[in-house]
Amino acid sequence: MTDPDRLVLHGSFTSSSSYKPMLFLALSGLPFSFRTVNLKKGVQKEPAHLALNRYGQVPVLQHRGLTLVMSNVILDYLARTTGKFEATSEQDRLHAREWLAWENDAITNVARVRHFARFRPDVPQQIVDYFRPGAEAALDFIDRALDGRRWLVGEQCTIADLGCFGRLVFMAEGGMSLDKRPHAAAWRERLMAMPGFALPYDLIPKKDAEFG
Repeated sequence: MTDPDRLVLHGSFTSSSSYKPMLFLALSGLPFSFRTVNLKKGVQKEPAHLALNRYGQVPVLQHRGLTLVMSNVILDYLARTTGKFEATSEQDRLHAREWLAWENDAITNVARVRHFARFRPDVPQQIVDYFRPGAEAALDFIDRALDGRRWLVGEQCTIADLGCFGRLVFMAEGGMSLDKRPHAAAWRERLMAMPGFALPYDLIPKKDAEFG
């Protein structure tokens, strides 16, 4: 029988939405189980997965009888439940969740550009060009927000950083970079230097796996 206290994450190694909670768990050093969902084969639309996630997407987190979907909802739950990567004051906790809401609106454009570039080369270039200005603007905003700051909220890494970085992590596949955005580039290096950090293709397995 599955231990109800064990965290079980369902996701895909190509998904930035899966990477966000996966990165949280890896940096936290928490034990968890990973269940792979093959997006290329359409497993996310099959009845067994739809029973977990009505939207036919990844990720899904199961814990203590709860089933959670949507990556930022999962980050919020993990921070509140474990106390890790949570801001220290109520104002900063709210601020971190504001960043997650902004990310879902703005940095999603980065993910869209990457999606079309990698997975939909048949799509007319005009569609990619439509999303690119918003994507670049989101990266510029992150860079400005980090001017004089080490982290997006407070004095330590929070779910705001993990959520925003986790969404933009595949940006090179869409022809985008932080290299000419010095504040964001330094932020990226701080994240990558954290114990347990790994990029998606190194972190997320292609098969079911147990961690810890």
